[in-house]
Amino acid sequence: MSDEAREFGSYEEFWPYYVAMHSRAATRWVHLAGTLTGLAVSAYGLARGRPRYLAALPVIGYGTAWPAHFLIERNNPATFGHPAWSLRGDAAMIRMMLAGRDAELGEIARKWLAEHRTTGS
Repeated sequence: MSDEAREFGSYEEFWPYYVAMHSRAATRWVHLAGTLTGLAVSAYGLARGRPRYLAALPVIGYGTAWPAHFLIERNNPATFGHPAWSLRGDAAMIRMMLAGRDAELGEIARKWLAEHRTTGS
């Protein structure tokens, strides 16, 4: 089953899958850097009365995150199949990282992958 075709009954069920799609610390840190940079540029634009800068958040955020999936994780972004839950997951993941809980994310990813990945899938 492709990652985009996975079905989840709730966000709570989706969350460990989302983290597993970010199993490598480098992917998570690229997400964090892209999101925070996009937020900073957007905030700057708003402070300067330039609302068009709000476009920086999705452009910079996704523009850094998606290549990380292809180049680092070698998977497709969870956003492709689950956009709303992925946005929520990204916010939760970044909050955990900023709180110094990146190792916990790595453990969630390892556990999910061990339970759901089989040879040949």
